[in-house]
Amino acid sequence: MATFLSNKLCVLLYLVLISLMLITICGNLLVIISIIYFRYLHTPTNYLILSLAVAGLLIGALIFPLSMTFSLKPCMYTYSLLCNLRSTLDMTISISSLLNLCCISVDRYYAVCHPLIYRTKITDCVAVKMGLGSWAAAILIGTFVFLVFFIPEGCDTRCGIALLAIAIVSYYIPTIVLLSMYSKILVVALRQARSIGNKTCQNTKSKAVASKERKATKTMTVVIGIFLIFWVPVFLSYSFYPLNSFILYVRLEPFNWFSLSNSMLNPFIYAFFYTWFRRAFKMIISGKIFQGDATNIKLH
Repeated sequence: MATFLSNKLCVLLYLVLISLMLITICGNLLVIISIIYFRYLHTPTNYLILSLAVAGLLIGALIFPLSMTFSLKPCMYTYSLLCNLRSTLDMTISISSLLNLCCISVDRYYAVCHPLIYRTKITDCVAVKMGLGSWAAAILIGTFVFLVFFIPEGCDTRCGIALLAIAIVSYYIPTIVLLSMYSKILVVALRQARSIGNKTCQNTKSKAVASKERKATKTMTVVIGIFLIFWVPVFLSYSFYPLNSFILYVRLEPFNWFSLSNSMLNPFIYAFFYTWFRRAFKMIISGKIFQGDATNIKLH
């Protein structure tokens, strides 16, 4: 009886995880297709969102299946190639997401705090380079993680120190930068909102531009806030690595799934805040993009 119940719970767990995986893949795929297909969405901010969506897609397509393989048995101290690959991909893609969010914070900083030089500083080319740079740095750190996990038996202390160092360099420092940037952005955004509200003769176009930038900043603030909420527990858990393998596994595995589920939320956030993403999603889902050339359509 106990075995039967255990099997039923196992099947139910996998059905839930597969559902999360499919939602993550489909949602991020919608974002990727929207930004690539519609020229209206070809902006520096959206190119960085595209890079973030690629990370989300890879989490759904690669990390979810690998994580489901090891969800019911410890993998942290199994030095197999597949276990190392899982840890490496997991770390690489999560670091890429965080670095992309840092790049987005730079984009928002110039858009809100230095609007007059924004278009000259943050061009499409610069945004693409920032996105590629994030991936390059993440892959470099991921390679180091792979080598650390590939060390043979008896590497507990060294692995713990290495993981702690990786967490500091790849998570804590970028997070501090991220929070510092957005603190400055929000202060300036509030000041600008009060200034615009006090000007009765404010140009309508200027108001529209300012409103658009504030909405973009608000949306990305929500995205970053949710990202930090979902990823803080798993990165904090790495601090327990040198202490006890059981503590690490018990803490890390549930937190790991909690952090991975973050990747399915971003498309819903974009659809909730942005009219143009909602329209783009509807056109893709309904198949209207296959009925004619809609690349130049205005989505606002």
